[in-house]
Amino acid sequence: MRAVLVMLLFMGSSASADEIAKARARWAQSPHGPMLERILPPTFHVAQLPQPDARGARLLLRYCVQCHNLPNPAMHDAKRWTSVVERMVVRMRGKGNLGALMKDLMAGVEAPTEEEHGVLLAYLQRQAQQAIDAKRFPEVDTPAGEPFRLACRQCHVLPDPRRHTAKEWPKVVARMQENMAWMNRVVGSVPVAGEPQLRVEDINAFLARHARAAR
Repeated sequence: MRAVLVMLLFMGSSASADEIAKARARWAQSPHGPMLERILPPTFHVAQLPQPDARGARLLLRYCVQCHNLPNPAMHDAKRWTSVVERMVVRMRGKGNLGALMKDLMAGVEAPTEEEHGVLLAYLQRQAQQAIDAKRFPEVDTPAGEPFRLACRQCHVLPDPRRHTAKEWPKVVARMQENMAWMNRVVGSVPVAGEPQLRVEDINAFLARHARAAR
């Protein structure tokens, strides 16, 4: 059922609806479907893509959804995207770890050309996560910044609080909380001795104090 829901979310982009629907249909028939569905959480969808008409965004929709849910360009910083995209392109060409499986799942969709590889990487790097500058936000290394540090570092570099306004951050944090549950990260709110806790209120308070001013 979840795979069906994910497919419906993706259908918001008419230009890529057929490609996405075909990929989801292959998942449903593949013995590897459950594994592919678990690679990335299904909480980020087409309507949230930055600059959705950019060629890089279209390439993201053409290639990256063949084998897993749509990646959020902000899930990695620019440096990390270089190695991630390189690894995925190698696999789509049928080489490396899981290469044979990924090429099979592409079902006739040719792997990116070198030129497309560059365009896709450039798009992801433009929209990548901007890491926090601890010198500008010294509170990040204090007890007040600890909930933010412990939660966000589980999956990516600590984000720059100025990426969003104080009003926008709670929605982003809520989506990250869903992602963390999906990926089996620390999400518990019931105190357990010796275990870190996800303190959402404290995370939102930290981000609100340092957020970008609303226009």
